[in-house]
Amino acid sequence: MITRRRLLTAVSLGILAAPRLSVAQAQDKVHRIGFLAPLSRSTPSRPDVFYNAFVQGMRELGYVEGKTLVIEWRFADGKFDRLPGLAAELVGMNVEVIVTHSTPAARALQRATSTIPIVFAVLMDPVGGGFAASLARPGGNITGLSIIDIDPTPKRLELLKAMRPALSRVAVLVNPGTSAHSAMVKNVQAVGQRAGIRILLVDARTPDEIERGFAIMTREHAHGAIIADDAVFLWERRQIADLAMKNRMPSIAPWREYVAAGGLMSYGQDIPGSFRRAAAYVDKILKGAKPSDLPVEQPTRFELIINAKTAKTLEMTIPPSLLGRADEVIE
Repeated sequence: MITRRRLLTAVSLGILAAPRLSVAQAQDKVHRIGFLAPLSRSTPSRPDVFYNAFVQGMRELGYVEGKTLVIEWRFADGKFDRLPGLAAELVGMNVEVIVTHSTPAARALQRATSTIPIVFAVLMDPVGGGFAASLARPGGNITGLSIIDIDPTPKRLELLKAMRPALSRVAVLVNPGTSAHSAMVKNVQAVGQRAGIRILLVDARTPDEIERGFAIMTREHAHGAIIADDAVFLWERRQIADLAMKNRMPSIAPWREYVAAGGLMSYGQDIPGSFRRAAAYVDKILKGAKPSDLPVEQPTRFELIINAKTAKTLEMTIPPSLLGRADEVIE
């Protein structure tokens, strides 16, 4: 026979147990997201510090890949013509969120869906590119982290000239398929004209074109090279650093990973940090936030990294002014 005391105890335990069960169910839920990766999966010869940074960011927020999180990875391996098909695959899987980076990948997803939330880890000019109505209120199904809206290319030209004061002819490696490069080109040409520096534009989309591009730089007697911010160049950073060294050409790129690969200098934002921060956007969306209400985040600082070993190989002395400004000097 159930006494009144036992009945009250059972009811109380049931009430207390319900929230715990709800929390446990929420913790055990497996979320399924997509990741459209313009580049390739990490390999021993090409260790990835970007996509792994995103996974780390998700782990720090309590999502463990293979347990509480399934990531449907789609790698374009640097072949951007594959992006539309891969985007359609992910959209067809009805994932909860899709993460990506670069203008071509974001464009492919934008054309593939207007309903599934999209988070970009790094994107140039999201407003000008038509991905967001404004940085404060994107207004659609796309949000994330952008590259700062102040073009740092003129600053990179200034830093390159500080390293090599006799600089009078500089090559700028650009990808003609990246629309955001056109504004950058105008800025650096204007600064170069005021400083009496001739700007040589070199187009490249593939490793073969990058190699031919450096041959053009050498033939045109460029005194240095600026590498534009582009996913292809980021992935081929080791090839670019090797070619710059082979042609004894001081160079500067947007990413510290370029300097780690043997490049002379970099000036730009913390890209792995942006991928890690993208996880926070995914977390908010999985918890019910709408992309249209999540402001686009911009970086607040740039880092100057210098490779002292490369400078020595190029028989260049790093001036004290640059050493004093550097965030890190790789020996």
